[in-house]
This record gives sequence, structure tokens and C-alpha cells, in this order.
Amino acid sequence: MKIEIWSDVVCPWCYIGKRRIESALAQFAHADEVEVRWRSYQLDPGAPTEPTETTTTMLQRTYGQSPSGAQQMQERVETVAAEEGLVYRLSETMHLNTVDAHRVIHLADRQGGPALQGRVKEALLEAYLTQARNVADHDVLREIAVAAGLDATRVEEVLSSRELEQDVHADMAQAQAYGASGVPFFVVDEKYGVSGAQPTEVLTQVLERAWSESHPAIEVLAGADGGDACGPDGCAI
Repeated sequence: MKIEIWSDVVCPWCYIGKRRIESALAQFAHADEVEVRWRSYQLDPGAPTEPTETTTTMLQRTYGQSPSGAQQMQERVETVAAEEGLVYRLSETMHLNTVDAHRVIHLADRQGGPALQGRVKEALLEAYLTQARNVADHDVLREIAVAAGLDATRVEEVLSSRELEQDVHADMAQAQAYGASGVPFFVVDEKYGVSGAQPTEVLTQVLERAWSESHPAIEVLAGADGGDACGPDGCAI
């Protein structure tokens, strides 16, 4: 089974959604046969690579919120995050561009597959949402990527160029084609789409349904006496 997750590293609901899909997989009997891939989605492709305002200020400007209104929006998300064991620092985060962070995530997939990609994704979410670090800064990205296990030379090559940017755009185009209007957005076996950080129970139900449909059980038909057959203990004669 394949799970693709579209998300942004500055999206607070995306980290919550990550924890919930992890909880769902922990309860899923076939989790060792599930591949998780992280897909790129930029909440604001026009955001600056050198941030100049806080996320709180951006919320005030974008949604016409008062300072207290924007703070209440963030506190609500922080409360939900805490239920998943995450301690957010949203009021300290900056409004910034994530294209380079996504390029590093794609590099991780190419270098080490889903496992390494997952480590880098986790580290970037943690850095921005719980440490309020500037994940648009190349020094920060280098540090996080290398600590997670990426090759330092390749990280430098990617960050000093526009390599893998087309992969980011391709992911975003695919999300649009799927009809995703926000993130996190989960796609299971290219068949089932789940929008938003749904409760763990909902994600578990989707996993079970997708598995049962891709691995249908057969109905065994037999006569009243079961019929003659051979088994582990030999053949009845």
C-alpha cells in the first residue's frame, strides 16, 4: 500500500496530520507493507525567502484579524497540537518561502528513499513549528539535512542551484489535479483522498478499507462434509 501526503513544512495542521497518520499506522496490522511518500505543497509560493514579518502579522493582514484575533487562531491550533504531543511556538514563527525546504525533501527521497525522506520531513516540521527556526535559510537547511543523513556535497549543490524545483511544481500540479484545496492531503493507493488533519480513527478506517479492497478475501465454498483434502498432517485415506 502506498500513502502519499501533500503538506507544507510551515503548516501547523500538517504536523498534526503527520502524528495522526503515524498513530493510525501504529494500529494497522499491515503497516510494514505501507510506503509513505511526502509530496510538496506551498501554502504561499509568493512568500519571501528572506522573511520580514511574523506569521501572526501575516494572519492579521491576510484575514483582516486584530492582533488578539490572530493570536486566538494560533492558540487554538497549539491546543490541538498539544494533544498530539507537539509544543508549538507559532507566535514566534516567520512568514517565509518553503520551496528550498521542499527541494531538500525531494533530495532526501532520491538519496535514501521513504525512510530518509521521512526523517528530513520530521526535522523540518519540528524546526519550524516547535523551534521557530527559519527554514528558508540555507544554513539552517544544510544543518538539518546533513544531521538527518543527507550527503553534504549534494545538499550544497541543490541549494546553490534550482535543482529539483521542477519536482516541487509537479507535486503541486498533481495536488491541484486531485482537487486538493488545502493540506495535509492524503492519497492512498492513488484511489482514496483524505483532506485535512482528520482524526486517527478516520485515517484508520481509510487504511482498512483500502487494504481490504486491494487484498480481497475469497469465499471458500465446500460441501457439508468439507470434502476430502490433504493438509499439514497428511492426507486422509
